[in-house]
Amino acid sequence: MKRVRKVTHSLRGRLLWYLLAAITIAAVAQASIAYRTALRDADQIFDYHMQQMALSLRSNTPLATNGPAPGYTDPSAESDDLVVQVWTPDGVQVFHSVSRARLPQRAVLGFSNVRANGTIYRVFSIQTNNQTVQVAQDLSVRSNMARNLALRTLGPIAVMMPILMLVVWWVISGSLEPVDRVRSQVASRQADDLSPVSENGLPDEVQPLVRELNLLFSRVRTAFDAQQHFVADAAHELRTPLAALKLQAQSLERADNPEARKVAVARLTAGIDRATRLVEQLLVLARQEASATAGAIRQDVDLAELARRSVADLAAAAQAKGVDLGVQRADAVRVQGQPDALTILLRNLVENAVKYTPQGGTVDISVRGESGGAVLVVEDSGPGIAPEERERVFDRFYRIAGSEAQGSGLGLAIIKSIAERHGARLELGQSERLGGLAATVTFPVA
Repeated sequence: MKRVRKVTHSLRGRLLWYLLAAITIAAVAQASIAYRTALRDADQIFDYHMQQMALSLRSNTPLATNGPAPGYTDPSAESDDLVVQVWTPDGVQVFHSVSRARLPQRAVLGFSNVRANGTIYRVFSIQTNNQTVQVAQDLSVRSNMARNLALRTLGPIAVMMPILMLVVWWVISGSLEPVDRVRSQVASRQADDLSPVSENGLPDEVQPLVRELNLLFSRVRTAFDAQQHFVADAAHELRTPLAALKLQAQSLERADNPEARKVAVARLTAGIDRATRLVEQLLVLARQEASATAGAIRQDVDLAELARRSVADLAAAAQAKGVDLGVQRADAVRVQGQPDALTILLRNLVENAVKYTPQGGTVDISVRGESGGAVLVVEDSGPGIAPEERERVFDRFYRIAGSEAQGSGLGLAIIKSIAERHGARLELGQSERLGGLAATVTFPVA
């Protein structure tokens, strides 16, 4: 079985390692620059020293071969790293410094590099009428001097690095303390605690994260509250139709003649239809609330086409009741919204209008484009809604007392929820043309 290596993504650890690497790279770069600078300066200084020594020897005349003349002072005696050789025009070496190094005879005047004795020498040669003077120096001397200068430069940094890392660790830990505080607050919460996380003392980089976290908590709290209300309302409303279905089933069981059994079956079927309708409305309401919480994607919706499609879907139900259903006006207007949700909105408006309109009545749909947006109107010739009831009918499961039509009391609540989610305004009034209810939905400009 292949083992998967666990990688720790610690922000504190990464910052510490990156800063340590940066300090180390800076120290190495500084040492390299110091070494190159010291080597260049040493080359200039030693070259100048060798040149001056050769010029000074030019005026001295050695009187003996392979050794200094009486009273002659070896200018390289105080510097064992310098090699001095003097040659006659005939190629005879008349002087050599006390150094054991031996260099080949070279007549290259000026500066040159010569490999001898397993190393490289820097040689300066000068020629006069009676002699040739060569002053040489091992280049390793210069490299060692430059290396020592670079190490002396790097030494204080190496000593300060632990102190720098402690300071960096203290600064990083102090800067990340608000993040640890937020983590502790969230970790110590109960599952149902969705209160906002405190933003006090947080740095600017962390505040947006905590702000978005609080917004997420708010959305989740809204979803939980809606779910709790929905479950409570559904449990309350389903209790009554289920009890009625049980009574109707018992009535069917006790029926002792075909006529009574036929009536009991009809009542039971009607009760099942009402319960089915209630469950469908509850599911639609649950989907709409979930969609509102999740934030579904919006797109352009043609209201006129939506109105014609709704009329086609409900034409059979209207015809069965003898209701004249049609589109009275259809301007070409588009709104930004969710097509499925707007279909449910218009379908519920038209379905309610057909349901509450008596036989032989009229239901008209109008879609108008105005400067302030799009206006959708569904009006009927039914009994309408009293002014004092027009706000209460938007409450869930509210039914108008004395209404002949049976409903779940959820249709207008669903319509209002969809309208508010689309930034639309829903108003109920009286139809001046048909005399019944006029439901007006005003959408903002797309």
